[in-house]
Amino acid sequence: MARKPKQPQTKIAKVQALLRRQKGASLDAICKATGWQPHSARAALSGLRKTGLTIERSNLDGKRNSVYRITATSEAAS
Repeated sequence: MARKPKQPQTKIAKVQALLRRQKGASLDAICKATGWQPHSARAALSGLRKTGLTIERSNLDGKRNSVYRITATSEAAS
């Protein structure tokens, strides 16, 4: 049985995988997974929103520790 060649995972695909987790992902986790600066990670989140994903931001402790998660997708973004 032939195996399919594993396609390289893009950074935006990594971000989406992090955001789809039940616990979501912090900005720090996104930066660590991609090697991006915080402003680039926030820009990526904005870009994902433009594709039709609904990304919710919540504060766990009322401070600067925001957690992002995908809460809904559009048909075009899927």
